[in-house]
Amino acid sequence: MKKQPPAYFILFAFFVVCSSAVAQTGPADKNATKETVNLFHHLATLRNKGFMFGHQDDLAYGVGWKYEAGRSDIKDVTGDYPAFYGFELGRLELDHDVNIDSVPFDKMSGFIKDAYRRGGVITLSWHLNNPLTGKTAWDPSPPGTVAAILDNTSSTHKLYVSWLDKVAAFIGTLKGDRGEMIPIIFRPFHELNGSWFWWGRKNCTPDELKRLYQFTEAYLRDERQLHNLLYAYNTDRFTDREDYLERYPGDEWVDIIGFDIYQRAGGADGNAKFIQELDNSLTTLETIAKEKNKIPALTEFGYNGLPDSKWWTTVFAKGIGTHKISYVLGWRNAGIKSATQQEFYVPYKGQSSASDFVSFYNMPQTLFQKDVTKEKLYK
Repeated sequence: MKKQPPAYFILFAFFVVCSSAVAQTGPADKNATKETVNLFHHLATLRNKGFMFGHQDDLAYGVGWKYEAGRSDIKDVTGDYPAFYGFELGRLELDHDVNIDSVPFDKMSGFIKDAYRRGGVITLSWHLNNPLTGKTAWDPSPPGTVAAILDNTSSTHKLYVSWLDKVAAFIGTLKGDRGEMIPIIFRPFHELNGSWFWWGRKNCTPDELKRLYQFTEAYLRDERQLHNLLYAYNTDRFTDREDYLERYPGDEWVDIIGFDIYQRAGGADGNAKFIQELDNSLTTLETIAKEKNKIPALTEFGYNGLPDSKWWTTVFAKGIGTHKISYVLGWRNAGIKSATQQEFYVPYKGQSSASDFVSFYNMPQTLFQKDVTKEKLYK
């Protein structure tokens, strides 16, 4: 007798068949909570005033410090918190107490609740292990992990589903002071057009990635009943519209579209190249967002070590120009380990670009915590 597919697979197939091509006027999840719907609409309209500035792990640690209550490198420099906060779920699937960046999950929960209480916005990424090989997210060899997950009779599929259950359980604990679920921007399978992760371009077909994205979202939404998530689709650098949309799972599965970009080369030529590429990419992104009625964002960016003291106002702000995007997320300030080994993407107090960052902060188009608190994004 043929084994019947799990109930969530039936639900998943139903929603794929019944999905409408009608322009999106709210979150992809038609049962999204009131706060999540309100956030969606504010993300769409607030970009007419400016873009929210975000920072990964901002409340957890910075250059030269860790887990100091209320501290933030951005606050040390500007007197204000970022408007947007990124956190990472990697290792949650393995039942570890801390994530891949050594942040305890119980502390992360507190940081998320604090940020929400101030009116800030939260996004979660997930560098999950390879469920086929048992190695890290950066272990794509041999290819075939995505195909194995999609085979609902495989042990890899069952393991992946158990990992989704753990993510759902954690997100289910993230509640505000009234017991409401905190809205979260979830961006699974980020940088999916690169090949360094097991879900990357050379490691699965476009159709396989689309189906994995759809299955993941359908499971969290329909089986686990999480209705506080907005879903962000994001690539790494891309060449054109076709390249960007090659693995796009469909309008009915996406709320936010974005990409990740880092400056690698310095000097005048490096700056000019970064400005041009950022400008061109944002132009393409905005065009797609308008056509598909999605919210455009810069889902990760950075220039490690910030060697250019005027980078914020003369390079980054220039690259963004007049583009209307919802938010930008600077990567984490892991710190300085040696004279040649450092990782920080926003300035800390005393860093050479700190004064320029204050000028950037004071630009009318940059929105930080004090700006968005007044906007009451969840009401």
